[in-house]
Amino acid sequence: MARKNKKYSVVSLFAGCGGLDLGFKGGFSFLGKKYQPLKYDIVWANDLDENACQTFRYNLGDTIIAGDINKILSSTNVNLSNHLPKKADVVLGGFPCQDFSHAGKRRGFNSQRGQLYKSMAEVIKRTNPVMFVAENVRGLLTMDNGKAIETIIKYFSSLGYHVVPQLYLSANYEVPQKRERIVLVGTKKKILPPFDHPKPKLTADKWITLKKAIGDLERVPEGKYPNHYWSKAKKNKGQGNGMVSPSKPGPTMRAEHHGNIEWHWNGKRRLSAREAARIQSFPDNFVFSPSTSSAYKQIGNAVPPVMAWHLAKHIQSFLDKHLHS
Repeated sequence: MARKNKKYSVVSLFAGCGGLDLGFKGGFSFLGKKYQPLKYDIVWANDLDENACQTFRYNLGDTIIAGDINKILSSTNVNLSNHLPKKADVVLGGFPCQDFSHAGKRRGFNSQRGQLYKSMAEVIKRTNPVMFVAENVRGLLTMDNGKAIETIIKYFSSLGYHVVPQLYLSANYEVPQKRERIVLVGTKKKILPPFDHPKPKLTADKWITLKKAIGDLERVPEGKYPNHYWSKAKKNKGQGNGMVSPSKPGPTMRAEHHGNIEWHWNGKRRLSAREAARIQSFPDNFVFSPSTSSAYKQIGNAVPPVMAWHLAKHIQSFLDKHLHS
């Protein structure tokens, strides 16, 4: 029987504030466009950052568990070990990427965080989804001359999945930001064919500019909108001290800026957390807690919800077409 009217259960790892999850849920508006609700049910989510979990709960519900995924998976405590569902249709995971990033120290597999893809693999083993989605930074492609991503793909493939990688430029998917991310989609062998990634929705001449995305916030007083507060850090020679252009999409919103978020094109101040959230395609009713500094970090760590929505919609059509029960 075709499952076209059934919701797909989702387990979300390294969920952060919920950018990927919001994209999969749908039912939000961004820059006047409505992104329809999709057929996914986030049944369990996890992140190490309690502040991000607080934001997730406020905006997406209380299905998120704060804590170290490795401790949860290895725990003999009934209350912890029973949290993870025994079955899920889809597993999501933007496993921590700083150690693969060009902006980071590129320690890769030589760090504990660089091994967290194995935690995602363990969750896949336990929940046996028909599909998984793993997201990471572009730097993963060049780490160890390409051997890092080969290792990860081989590891996931050994679990019984076709694994298809694709580099996404978020500006091509209605996000006002030139953020690049690698997305690995795994589909269960003998049940599903290899995944075909969605084609870009915009060409470069149609990209959303910052003038369109945040121009209305330029003269809005600080604090009038939720999270419309900005860093007061002075200019220095570190990252994030460039000035954004109103005629182009924004640069990648980073998590570890230490106050050095990019300067507004007016040169009078840095971008506010709300402006950074817009650049990441979060709707204005998505509120970040508990502070501006934490908001910047959560926003920088997130997957752009609009890009995630396009991916999730394509996956929904793919599953509806191929899954039968």
